[in-house]
Amino acid sequence: MRRITLKAVVVLFAIGLVGCSSTPTYDRETAGGRYKVRKDFAPENPPDVSNVADAVPVDIPYSRGGNRSTYEVWGKRYNVLPSHIGYKAEGIASWYGLKFHGHKTSNGEIYDIYKMSAAHKSLPIPSFAKVTNLDNGKSVVVRVNDRGPFHDNRLIDLSYSAAARLEILQRGTGRVRVEAIDARDPAGLNQTTQSTAQSAEKGVDQQQPSVAGSFLQVGSFSKEDSALSVQQQLSAIEGAQTIIKRVRQGDSEFHRVLVGPLTDKRSIDSMVQNLESMGYSAPLLINSP
Repeated sequence: MRRITLKAVVVLFAIGLVGCSSTPTYDRETAGGRYKVRKDFAPENPPDVSNVADAVPVDIPYSRGGNRSTYEVWGKRYNVLPSHIGYKAEGIASWYGLKFHGHKTSNGEIYDIYKMSAAHKSLPIPSFAKVTNLDNGKSVVVRVNDRGPFHDNRLIDLSYSAAARLEILQRGTGRVRVEAIDARDPAGLNQTTQSTAQSAEKGVDQQQPSVAGSFLQVGSFSKEDSALSVQQQLSAIEGAQTIIKRVRQGDSEFHRVLVGPLTDKRSIDSMVQNLESMGYSAPLLINSP
């Protein structure tokens, strides 16, 4: 009887060792234990952040961290743009709060919910962007210093303060326009914004053009080298034809990267998915080059 009991103890001990040596499942919600809590949350008694100052655009080099040309998150590959100059897109903004407060961003800076910052999947970091709530016209300037959001159909993740000033905290998300700022020529952003507003006043619908013979604008760049780099990256998409169109706005020249022509809604939807899988979020649909 004693021999049987001893054998049982040895077997149980061996099972325990196997259990201890097995690899634990990686917890996505806590990033493998990096974050103390699973769910994000807002401050219970937050200070008034309505007067938090916008980020001040400065012309600084991109950081060494967080700017790999391609990276992968949860099995999905993303591309980082070679330049932020000329970037403009519309989509859904969300925000992130205390779960991430005090932790390092993708380029090693410390995330502070009370500063004007943001996360973006493809803009090089750090860079600066004007974010406008399309439902109420309110705008903020943020410092893009983090990667994300990695949820489908999300364009940008705002800090708590930025989301509060844009009045999207209650709903959690909001429709926004993101326009990168060239710190060397901040007036260029005003020209772009003014041009867009004038088109709207004239009744030009830039967001819902006719599908026939349409193109997807992936980006608009002041430097031709940046546009050529994106064109080369897009050559990896089978069946994609990419062109670069030069456009003058005032005294500035921009190089628009366009994919097309796309002749039906199915081909457009398929191409949008391909572009977003490569990190080119919210491509702009236009009628012709």
